[in-house]
Amino acid sequence: MAAPSVPAPASSPEDPRPASLPRVVAASLIGTTIEWYDYFLYGSAAALVFGHVFFPKADPLTGTLLSFLTYAIGFAARPLGALVFGHFGDRIGRKKLLVLSLLLMGGATTLIGCLPTYDQAGVAAPVLLTVLRLVQGFALGGEWGGAVLLVSEHGDRRRRGFWASWPQGGAPAGNLLAAGVLSLMTAVQSDAAFLSWGWRVPFLLSAVLVMVGLWIRLAVDESPLFKAALAAAEQRTEPERPPLVAVLRDHWRDVLVAMGARMAENISYYVLTTFVLAYAVTQTHLPKQTALNAVLIGSAVQFALIPAFGALSDRVGRKPVYLVGAVGVGVWAFVFFRMADTGSFAQLTVAVTVGLFFHSMMYAPQAAFFSELFATRTRYSGASIGAQFSSVAAGAPAPLIATALLKDYGSATPIAVYVAIAAVITVVAVLCGRETRGTDLEDTGADARGDSVKAPASL
Repeated sequence: MAAPSVPAPASSPEDPRPASLPRVVAASLIGTTIEWYDYFLYGSAAALVFGHVFFPKADPLTGTLLSFLTYAIGFAARPLGALVFGHFGDRIGRKKLLVLSLLLMGGATTLIGCLPTYDQAGVAAPVLLTVLRLVQGFALGGEWGGAVLLVSEHGDRRRRGFWASWPQGGAPAGNLLAAGVLSLMTAVQSDAAFLSWGWRVPFLLSAVLVMVGLWIRLAVDESPLFKAALAAAEQRTEPERPPLVAVLRDHWRDVLVAMGARMAENISYYVLTTFVLAYAVTQTHLPKQTALNAVLIGSAVQFALIPAFGALSDRVGRKPVYLVGAVGVGVWAFVFFRMADTGSFAQLTVAVTVGLFFHSMMYAPQAAFFSELFATRTRYSGASIGAQFSSVAAGAPAPLIATALLKDYGSATPIAVYVAIAAVITVVAVLCGRETRGTDLEDTGADARGDSVKAPASL
């Protein structure tokens, strides 16, 4: 039975109101920046602080390994966040779930800044740290899909790659903010003061940032595409399948493409921005602040690159840009560690920046690419599942695997091979996917009942 016609939304996604789209983009960017600040702050602290504060009985490299283990545990909660937030985001809307994710992430990060140390509370300290890391992972598992979809569904298809790439800028911006605050604290404090209490300040600062993010995010309208799809669903007499069921039945190939596409992007990023901090300090004996400054500079450059590569994907397609990035990062991994091993700040900075250049070529078109793979009533679930389930096998163990390889072989070459293998997986996955540039999001794939709809529109 054909679904009744539904009036078009007040603001067509193909011709967004000039005032509304920038506001939506700003809200998504600021929200994702705050969430990534919280998440990357933990990663940076895991590399520099937590081994001493929560695992003081271990030798330095083992302490770092244990610290990265709590870091990786947060990724285990991201698929659960993707399932829960995806389900309710496809049922009740993107905006409500984005507000909840921001509150959960900010609350967990602030509480980490209040935790007792191992010397004060014994084993309870790392246990509480792990629980709060799980909450962070759960929140971030739901954040990414909602933020990029809110922009993608407000914007027009001709410039979707550009506009949808802005929330992706929240990752380098959050990393920039986290590394910047930690760098400032290490610069104005002695090592003893920083390990005693200074590391807590950036975590407590999250409470202020969350209030700002909520104020902005609450002012944004719900996606017009979602409101139209919800109105259509409410007029149907037959029940819809749950979003997860619809995704796995109608979009399982697209989910696999998204998961494979994430492998090189996710693994390379955490090697380039998180593991490199521990590597530079323990292997080349650079000061903490020097290593942080290299990541700061690379992240600042990446923030500018992401919208540029998003716009490029609107011109030449999502797949070509993504593929060049995957191949580039796989090759650069070998050069990266040779430059890092020199112990030169300048060479380390160039190594990180060029690595993030190639990473940006994957990360920038990813938001539009994944959004265009799925139907409106299953898009939050599909994009989130594809992105977050792969993170368990990719980003979660990346610093752990890199640290373990370094400990076993005493060389960074096996780590470069690890990144290159991930790049091969991503190249194969992207080649197996369809080019989505120019897709009309109203007509993507199948709806929640499994009915076929129109193929992607051409430019």
